[in-house]
Amino acid sequence: MRFGPVPLKDAEGAILAHSLQGASRKVAKGTVLTAEDLDDLDAAGYTELTVARLDPADLHEDAAAEALAHALVTDPSAQGVRISGSGTGRVNLYATGAGLVRLDRDKLEAVNAVDPMITVATVPDYHRADAGGMLATIKIISYGVSADAIRRASEGAADAIRVLPPVLSSATLIETTVSDDTPPDKGRAAMAGRLHRMGLSLSARVLVPHQQDALADAIAQAPGQLVLILTGSATSDTHDVAPEALRNAGGTVTRFGMPVDPGNLLFLGKHQDRVVIGLPGCARSPALNGADWVLERVICGLPVRSADIAAMGVGGLLKEIPTRPMPRRDAEG
Repeated sequence: MRFGPVPLKDAEGAILAHSLQGASRKVAKGTVLTAEDLDDLDAAGYTELTVARLDPADLHEDAAAEALAHALVTDPSAQGVRISGSGTGRVNLYATGAGLVRLDRDKLEAVNAVDPMITVATVPDYHRADAGGMLATIKIISYGVSADAIRRASEGAADAIRVLPPVLSSATLIETTVSDDTPPDKGRAAMAGRLHRMGLSLSARVLVPHQQDALADAIAQAPGQLVLILTGSATSDTHDVAPEALRNAGGTVTRFGMPVDPGNLLFLGKHQDRVVIGLPGCARSPALNGADWVLERVICGLPVRSADIAAMGVGGLLKEIPTRPMPRRDAEG
């Protein structure tokens, strides 16, 4: 691509580099200049224009962005991704439904390493996507780029971005009580919101005393494909009431505690073929917490191991929840 100033009389067919006000109208940057455009700019007093001219081996910015988008998303239906139209060298990728974003970091870094004019910016890996949510933007920075650079960027880029859809459709939330009073439904409402946006239904409310036997029976009888436990008293040890109740019901505990704050007191396990998540108290708030990261992976069919939770610590210091009983700074000695 050739870029720079040329006499106005020689600019027909070139791409205008900067928006200019003509005698009767504005001529936007990126316009492929016509004789009419030049007459209007000439009438406004311009004698020289800064333009870009594509070489035969170049692709226009829009065509380049479209080509790269289709290299990244070869099967939109299977990948759960919609490709937008192009404009000013940009194409956006959107989720077609709710789910969890998975990215191939090596592939995407290889794309961005080919030419500084070729860029792909994405949401983070494991980002929760809503239907219509933007996943990535592909931007060709210059007005054109060599077709060979786009070819090299496209090699091996297939399936670098996808949205995993939910594989579960129902969940049961078991709440334990520490008194005769019925607890407020704030926690249930927050969890219902999390589940509904991923397409899951929540079964009827289950309230049981904060006791191992009662909770074990509720776990065994829970109708949902996913079992969630929100205790009236915080779980503080792997042998506390809720983890022991899961074991008494014939289940197993995979992990207690996670290096994500808020969310430290989560525990994870299984009962028969169902995942069981012991929720931290912060799950009563709709604000993001560590339980969201585990919940979303489970809903979308990703196995969550103890090592996966351990790896969440980098980036795991999340925004403080205002209603938290013991904010971080208040806990300082």
